[in-house]
Amino acid sequence: MILINFVIVLGILIFVHELGHFIVAKLTGVKVEKFSLGFGPKLIGRTFGETEYLISVFPLGGYVKMFGEGGIVEGATDQYDGTNSTEVAHDVESDESGEKPLVISEEDKARSFANKSPLQRIAIVIAGPLFNIFFAWLVLIVLFMISYPVLTTRVKPLKDQPAARAGLLKNDLIVAINGKEVIEWEEIAPIIAMSKGALDIRVERNGAYKTLQIIPDMGTIHNLFGEPNRQPIIGVVPVGEVKNISFPPIKAVVIGTKKTWYFIDITISSMVKLVQGIVPLKSIGGPIQIADLANQAAKQGSSNFFLLLALISINLGILNLLPIPILDGGHLMFNSIELITKRPVSQKVREYAQQIGIVLLLGLMILAFYNDIARFFVGQG
Repeated sequence: MILINFVIVLGILIFVHELGHFIVAKLTGVKVEKFSLGFGPKLIGRTFGETEYLISVFPLGGYVKMFGEGGIVEGATDQYDGTNSTEVAHDVESDESGEKPLVISEEDKARSFANKSPLQRIAIVIAGPLFNIFFAWLVLIVLFMISYPVLTTRVKPLKDQPAARAGLLKNDLIVAINGKEVIEWEEIAPIIAMSKGALDIRVERNGAYKTLQIIPDMGTIHNLFGEPNRQPIIGVVPVGEVKNISFPPIKAVVIGTKKTWYFIDITISSMVKLVQGIVPLKSIGGPIQIADLANQAAKQGSSNFFLLLALISINLGILNLLPIPILDGGHLMFNSIELITKRPVSQKVREYAQQIGIVLLLGLMILAFYNDIARFFVGQG
């Protein structure tokens, strides 16, 4: 089941990502030669129209292969200027000098990825990550309409803290703070942190409602990244109660949008703090951790599974926007430079940058696998 859940999660997210590239490539008139889930040798392949659709051996990725993706296609009598000659191998013939003049139709020339404008190429490249984020947004909206799991505001007061002194009891459910409704545990701390003076906290206790006035103390709490912050506190912890909530469609769209942005913000902040050394490198997880999380979420129910799917989809989208040459963000960077300077980045620079990108990505993958092994097989981390 761990393997099945892993394949389901990764398969869905890869499909969504590559579908973004595929759709925008088609809309901009680019000839798509292959659409593959996975990479390496193909397991299954079917051709419909001009595109071959594949399921390949290794499920840790996928790709959309577009005609002329490797370099500039000038015309039927000019030379192919790219390094990846396999991109147009079926359209070239070698002469005695060893050079490879292109033999392509004007239609194919017009449908080459390389011959599209920088803006069109940017649209194709960015579509994959944006589709991941858009997919997560839709998933979250549907969850908020049907069943979204949250840690409730049912709390336990800490001894000798403001909440306990004001009469808050264990299993009281906080329903509002200063007239502002609260539904999940995550909403409480930000409201208290912004407070000035006494708080009117409305609680539900054994079916009855009661309002308590609590004067916060200044205290230290640690945020999601383990950073200490001095701010007002009332001294409560959640009892660990989880429930599923739902909202009407319009409100679900509003809350789903806010939650999507929250996950985007957390993902970007995590990456920044990773570079700063605030978040330890051992927190990076790989396929084994994804498989374990997917399995745990599936056991907890479909709502938790789809919530995890949305979160990983956002992570995948943001990660692919990083300006690392081998990722979408790297291609986005090169095309943006061309758009600004009105001239393409030289092929040599692209080659060197891609080599650096491959090294960085391999290093990240090795670190992720090492952390997974240490975490799940050695018991570290």
